[in-house]
Amino acid sequence: MTNRIDRLWYERQRPHALLRPLARLFSAIVRRRRRAFLDGRRAVTRVAVPVLVVGNVTVGGTGKSPFTAWLVRYLQDKGWRPVVLSRGYGGDASHYPFLVTGECDPRESGDEPVMLAQQTGAYVVVDPNRARGAGYAIEQALGDILICDDGLQHYALARDLEFCVFDGSRGTGNGALLPAGPLREPAERALETDFVLINGEPEHQSFSRPPLTECAMHRVQLAPVRLRHLHSGEIHALDWLDGRVVNAVAGIGNPARFFDTLTDLGAKVIPHAFPDHHSFQPTDLEHRHGPLVMTAKDAVKCQSIAPDDSWVLDVVAQPGEALQKALDRKLAVWKNRK
Repeated sequence: MTNRIDRLWYERQRPHALLRPLARLFSAIVRRRRRAFLDGRRAVTRVAVPVLVVGNVTVGGTGKSPFTAWLVRYLQDKGWRPVVLSRGYGGDASHYPFLVTGECDPRESGDEPVMLAQQTGAYVVVDPNRARGAGYAIEQALGDILICDDGLQHYALARDLEFCVFDGSRGTGNGALLPAGPLREPAERALETDFVLINGEPEHQSFSRPPLTECAMHRVQLAPVRLRHLHSGEIHALDWLDGRVVNAVAGIGNPARFFDTLTDLGAKVIPHAFPDHHSFQPTDLEHRHGPLVMTAKDAVKCQSIAPDDSWVLDVVAQPGEALQKALDRKLAVWKNRK
């Protein structure tokens, strides 16, 4: 199913004719919903601390979570106490808001919140109602700045800064809205955000035509840094992969990017792609030829079921200096208001 959607959304130059009427209907619904928040017909909650939103206008993996982790650590280094707000996709908590730690069961919280808690040590609050989650974070004095992971379309919570992330190899796909294409909102929405980020090289043709040509873009590289044994925590340098046959397992929005990264590091990759937020079973991880390598996002779900020879490829986001300087100017203004 994933390969079929990829072909439909990213390989075809034009959206499928049978799906275009549905895309027009979806577009009308999206625009009407947003207008309702902008003109006051639907309530918007503003909290007493800055709110930063990291999201995208496309469906699927663009590198939002690694950038969110970088942003949390960057703010921590600047003396802030960031709290991450997440919808908790794929989780089923017994109550909301739900406070996440690195030891939480991802079946309750979702996989990305646990991963972010482990990578940053920050508080992560899961709640499908972002405004309620923000209120909880403020009431409990968990921090002094909020970061919404994948929150661009959650207009019920007012925001002070928006980051819109694109995958360099995918761009806006065929340029159509769901279900004919990968867009959650019209691509023009990116023009209204504060920072447009490209993960990787801007290879896709959509970066050479409007509206993306009208955006001031910042490059973000996702750099692999090490291999970590899933169970023992033992560390290997990246050259451990060179010439080695590995079973690459990925239940993320764009598995091909993970497989390509391993190949670029010299591994001989046997790919095993699964849908985003896949609920792994032991049989999904039974491979005979070589060690198993997975993403950090998948690792939080596979800790108790993965075989002994399982490794995690840790990656970090590396934004450019221009973005950091622009962000510093915003932070200075907010700091003076505290």
